[in-house]
Amino acid sequence: MSGNTVTQSVMPVATQAATQAVTQAAAQSVTQFVVSGPNGPAGSTPTQASTLAQSRAARELGFKRGEFDLAVRLGRIRTVPDEGGGGHRVTRAEIDRVRAEDGFPEALRERVKAVGTSEGAALMGVTTARFTRFARLGLVVPVKFYLNRYRAVVWLYLAEELRQFADDKKHAPLLNGRVPESLRDQLKTGLDLRARNWRGRHLGFLLRQNEDPWARAAVVASLLDPVQVAEIVPDPYERAYLDRFRPEQITHGAPDSPAAHTTARIVTAADPDEISWLRADLANGLEEARDRRAAPRPTTETETTETGTTETGTTETGTPETGTPEMGHDRSAPLGERRTPFDHRQPVELREATELRRRTEARRPAGVRRPAGPRRPGEQRGPAEVRLHPAGGHRVQGRHPARALLPAVAPHTAVEPHPAVAPSPAAAPHPAVVRRSAEVRPVIDEPGRPGRLLGWLRRRNL
Repeated sequence: MSGNTVTQSVMPVATQAATQAVTQAAAQSVTQFVVSGPNGPAGSTPTQASTLAQSRAARELGFKRGEFDLAVRLGRIRTVPDEGGGGHRVTRAEIDRVRAEDGFPEALRERVKAVGTSEGAALMGVTTARFTRFARLGLVVPVKFYLNRYRAVVWLYLAEELRQFADDKKHAPLLNGRVPESLRDQLKTGLDLRARNWRGRHLGFLLRQNEDPWARAAVVASLLDPVQVAEIVPDPYERAYLDRFRPEQITHGAPDSPAAHTTARIVTAADPDEISWLRADLANGLEEARDRRAAPRPTTETETTETGTTETGTTETGTPETGTPEMGHDRSAPLGERRTPFDHRQPVELREATELRRRTEARRPAGVRRPAGPRRPGEQRGPAEVRLHPAGGHRVQGRHPARALLPAVAPHTAVEPHPAVAPSPAAAPHPAVVRRSAEVRPVIDEPGRPGRLLGWLRRRNL
């Protein structure tokens, strides 16, 4: 997969020559990059001291960062992977090679120049409307894009490829004549291949930058929806391993903003045939990556079994060496049968308290019930419970369990006070006695006010 256009299947024979010219121009721009390899000349092992960061290399060459990045994507400037995992770097020898080229730096700057629709139409000598139709049909392939202040997508094209397209005599009928009827019918159906062709070109660049099979599979997965990736890679550990090699996503604007959603639609495959092609490519890449090495998985403690130790370190049958109580679970049994008993999940202290409570309830007499607790507001009183007195064995009626255990007391009779201590009628009562008598007095005043409020006020005034 070279990252070139993928529109030959939807274009007529008359326009296949135009696309072939663009394909040759794109392939010619990376010929030198592919011959020497993505990591520089064969046998070279650059060190950290002999390489420069891409921002530093752009300043030394006198290029803007956008121009330098485009030159790297097109293979005009070679990079090597960083030993510390910090991306790609540029060797000092590569900077000297670029400086030694004829016409540097204007020649290289002209070869990586990107233009918009208006300037591209002027280079080809056509109107902007015709140039836009060429781009939608896939005759010219965008090399980058950005979103303007109105969140409109602005596509940029290589000026060198546009000049080559205009200079080819085979394209004269498309530039000067009427657009063929078959192409106009495709435009009426809403055909727009700019985003798809950009994805193909971007995918080719990322694949050339990576040699590891897992990294190449991650590049393909970055253009698919996460749901599609989960269907192809059902193993969660393999998906997590692919995410480690996932290339940096192109973003515009804040996360979850309209600009970010527009960018996500551009960088994600949407056409059914493109999705099928990427799914097949991802499946093949995964097979190659698995043959090279397996995805890392969390390690478990080695556990012994009755038949020996398994290769994965998990116990099929028997008791593990960690000393945990054997539950006798079978992984092949349903989930309800493999559930751990509640007593085994409790701490030791709670387990002992539970056993003690069970033994106490077992020794309780049959005629004595457990206290039911306080009655909730609004709850109706139930019938009086019948209990047996533990001393005499007679029937006791009552609601409170403690009253049922009290000994039977005969009702007392009124006792006459002693004449020596009898209160005098003329003596004034003690204030405490007056307050106590006021408390026990029935509440008969203000029947409309809640009783709780009156009681709180009386207690507050004491």
